[in-house]
Amino acid sequence: MRTIILLDHHDNLGDDIANQHLTDMGFNTDIRRPVNGDSLPAVNDEFHGVIIYGGAMNVTDREELVYLKKEIQWIDSCLKAGKKVLGICLGAQLIAHVLGAKVGPAESGLCEFGYYEIKPTEAGKNWIPDSFFVTQAHFQEFDIPEGATLLAGGEIFKHQAFKYGDNVFAFQFHPEISESIFNRWQDSDWAFFGIPGAQTREQQDEIKRQASHVQESWFRNFLDEFFV
Repeated sequence: MRTIILLDHHDNLGDDIANQHLTDMGFNTDIRRPVNGDSLPAVNDEFHGVIIYGGAMNVTDREELVYLKKEIQWIDSCLKAGKKVLGICLGAQLIAHVLGAKVGPAESGLCEFGYYEIKPTEAGKNWIPDSFFVTQAHFQEFDIPEGATLLAGGEIFKHQAFKYGDNVFAFQFHPEISESIFNRWQDSDWAFFGIPGAQTREQQDEIKRQASHVQESWFRNFLDEFFV
């Protein structure tokens, strides 16, 4: 029961805040990459919870990506079993899809890439700080599933976080990304610079030092409270 499954959609280095902090909390983190052929564990008492990371693929690609369809079935089993599940970006969209909500490209045609302010709803004030800047990198969005509670919204993308019961959280943003990881994103060949909605590198650099520190502190506290 001291294992957290980390569902990774790329060959990430494992230096994200979630992996590091869960290890500090005494959990064993088991990274699974179905995109590379990894199997998914049986949904039983052998693991405590799940984090589903983001990825370049989308829920709307599920018919072409067999591993993504398998992930969707597995996530559904985790939710039905009452596992603690946290979805981040694509992970949040997968959860929303499993719960019956619409997921797809924003009608505005905009993306988010950089650090954007989100604000809590009345129901989200116990979870999301006021005037909170978070890391973003996405084109698609989710509707809020029936029975879920919207926790935060943003100016470009109105749905930024929701919870479903007490065991499921979904964040459109990337709280697991440290400043150093975002630096790598800025230098990557996929960086969204120049796409409508994306911040310039100068804008990102102006915000990220303080925003990254605040976001990391918040996320560590969230993990402490959620994965107890």
